[in-house]
Amino acid sequence: MDERELIRRLLDGDEAAYRTLVDRCHGAMLATARALVGEAIAEEVVQEAWLSAIQALPRFEGRSSLKTWLIRITANRAKSRLRREARTVSVESPEDLERRFDARGHWSEPPRPWAVDERPDALLERDRLKARLDQALRRLPPMQQAVVVMRDMEGLAFADICKILEISESNARVLLHRARLKLWQAVEETRD
Repeated sequence: MDERELIRRLLDGDEAAYRTLVDRCHGAMLATARALVGEAIAEEVVQEAWLSAIQALPRFEGRSSLKTWLIRITANRAKSRLRREARTVSVESPEDLERRFDARGHWSEPPRPWAVDERPDALLERDRLKARLDQALRRLPPMQQAVVVMRDMEGLAFADICKILEISESNARVLLHRARLKLWQAVEETRD
């Protein structure tokens, strides 16, 4: 079902269309909420976002995809929740970049080549790597986590990410670079 048909059916109150929309978008909304507010209240934020979206659906103008619109609602709900709970978003210094790169922007120590093997012990290592990456992703500052989830996991364009998070494209690229660097470091630590 294409997006126009889905929206038409949603506006008609078609329950199957709502299930389709939830199947398509709930995971991305939850990942966004987790990135911005953490695991503890992410589900609540997503539920609030769904309620807001259902109420606002008749006013959906189609200037973005339905998924992007839902993620933006989720991000706005998460930010509102953070403001309500008087939390602050941490801003980190670029010290980790200075260690990894020289003055010209080249790797100080290039990453080692990595060959993937399919032996049982290699599969176990892959599970350990996944757990390590999940842990490293959860430890990222909220804005870095949000950008890497939206870009690398959900495949959103930088323009959409910038609108959702209300940041500049250069800021989004810096946040993504820092997040990827930390995730890469987690991979390197797993290999040691």
